[in-house]
Amino acid sequence: MTREAWYDGWQDLHGVAPSPLVRRWLALVLLVGEPLARTGVHPDLLTAAALAGAAAALAVPAWAAVLLVLLSAYLDGLDGCVAVLQGRTTRRGHLLDSTADRCSEALFVLVMVGAGGNLKVGYGCLLAVLLLEYVRARAGEVLVITVAERPTRVLVTAFAVALGQGLIGLWALLGLTVVGLGQLAVAARRVT
Repeated sequence: MTREAWYDGWQDLHGVAPSPLVRRWLALVLLVGEPLARTGVHPDLLTAAALAGAAAALAVPAWAAVLLVLLSAYLDGLDGCVAVLQGRTTRRGHLLDSTADRCSEALFVLVMVGAGGNLKVGYGCLLAVLLLEYVRARAGEVLVITVAERPTRVLVTAFAVALGQGLIGLWALLGLTVVGLGQLAVAARRVT
């Protein structure tokens, strides 16, 4: 599969054309995704591995937690890549991936709590993230790419844990997610 065909497959799954930055990320995913797809590994196995990586980040030192958070995000990209390359994109796989992503979000919040964050702020942060994703799912279409998309959440988590500033990470993520909800609300008003 050509790189452009992979970008088109990603666009079909996400309902929006990848930005130049996202295209760079997708190219990195394709480097491993292409040979992995040829092995016949099932995309659901990669989804499970991504969730396991997020869970494992709770039980390791901070430096390892950062690596596991980033690995979890990379595996999350690989599952979609392998599904596209193998022609295995299904509604069931999409549901499994989305569910695993929301579970990972909760685990990322807990990782930040473990890095000095406050559990109550973590609850608020997780509630805001889940609300953002719920609104997006109920809209049935991509209304807007917000400042609080999953890559942002992964990077905030990784930096907060690396710096031992879980509380600052949680507040930053909460603020970004509230802004993202505002962006979704504005976009929703335009289409209704």
